Amino acid sequence: MKKADAIDHFGSKAALAAALGITVQAIAQWGEDVPARRSLELEKVTGGALRAEPPLREPGMRATTAA
Repeated sequence: MKKADAIDHFGSKAALAAALGITVQAIAQWGEDVPARRSLELEKVTGGALRAEPPLREPGMRATTAA
């Protein structure tokens, strides 16, 4: 999930922070993407209006190269 999409949904960084119970400063540290844990929280609090993206591979799995 992109941080910009989450901000757009809530209307401001302050409203997004309030929905998650965190500070605006914490959101400023995210970068372009919402961290996985927070994206799951946002999916829940928005009733699915914002969707957490599934990981590209399961944790602990190694990337493989095509032969």
